[in-house]
Amino acid sequence: MPTQEVDLLTEMLRLYSPSGEEAYIAEYLAGELKKNKFEVSIDKVGNVIGTRGSGSPTLLLCGHMDTVPGEIEVKLEGDNLFGRGAVDAKAPLASMIMGASKIHDPNGKIILACLVDEEGQGKGVRQLIEDEIQTDYAIFGEPSRTWNVTIGYKGSLHLLLKCKTSTGHSSAPWLSDNAIEKVYEIWREIREKHFQEENTESRFYSITSCLTKISGGGSSSMIPSKCDAEIDIRTPPQLSPEVIFGRLKRTVDELNEQAKDMKIELRCLGSVPAYESDKSSILVRSLTYAIRKFSERTPTLLRKTGTGDMNELGATMNIPMVSYGPGDSHLDHTNKENISLTEYQEAIKVYQEAIPRLFHLHDKIKSK
Repeated sequence: MPTQEVDLLTEMLRLYSPSGEEAYIAEYLAGELKKNKFEVSIDKVGNVIGTRGSGSPTLLLCGHMDTVPGEIEVKLEGDNLFGRGAVDAKAPLASMIMGASKIHDPNGKIILACLVDEEGQGKGVRQLIEDEIQTDYAIFGEPSRTWNVTIGYKGSLHLLLKCKTSTGHSSAPWLSDNAIEKVYEIWREIREKHFQEENTESRFYSITSCLTKISGGGSSSMIPSKCDAEIDIRTPPQLSPEVIFGRLKRTVDELNEQAKDMKIELRCLGSVPAYESDKSSILVRSLTYAIRKFSERTPTLLRKTGTGDMNELGATMNIPMVSYGPGDSHLDHTNKENISLTEYQEAIKVYQEAIPRLFHLHDKIKSK
């Protein structure tokens, strides 16, 4: 394998960069992009933005530099390169950089965005949105395996459920409602609630809920009178987080009307809608063509139950977007994170083939 490609990824892995500590890798990647004839800038949150080519169309290649905490020794075992971020998502970002760099004269504009804080609060992608980035297509660098393209992510709805009751001595629990028990009862009602628009047989097109945090109680001799719980709901494309929250809020309001000495509150702490790309777009067609050419596999279009940066940009821009990159996502955030260098090389070739094809098909459609 070409030394330049392995050296780039190896150095990226050696530069430990958990969310909030991306400065060193940002400096390194800015230098590498300049070497590969990108015009480079760093925005106010630390995103590295490289640009090559000009004119129409514009393609945004967007990957993140940060990782979850926890260092892993960088080492090569056979074909597999180990290191924190090998899968999530430095190999996908490196394959974007190398693939785009190998296109000698792009017949369009490539914006390569190396983002901060994807594993944190998403400051990087939100800065792109605040800066009103202009693009016709976008590919996000996330592990899909080189023979798959991710065309959809579920949305998310983060809820806070609060319950207050009167209290009493724990030796007489029949005298007052237990706030902890009531919160759990309400959580179960929320979890089991489904709506007409859902396809409950599909994990992607249905609502799923997870109780992620619960706190309450005090003295061991008192019936708990306060309890808070946080709930993570993943939402399908056909139901917006706002609609789901409104319906769940009505359920809570009805419970409040029936309650005597209990007060229930449901708040939305944040949300992002689901995103699903048109599988027949020329972006998807360009990638799947290149995958067939280099991986010798039939491409699979994935719809994932997680939520990513693609959701954030998809909520503000009505353009074709997908996620693509080498790596097995089951290794994300584990202490065995590693990437096949053969797969990494395939992804570079896919980008090198797919980007000019996308630009050609775009021009062909516009000229009709």
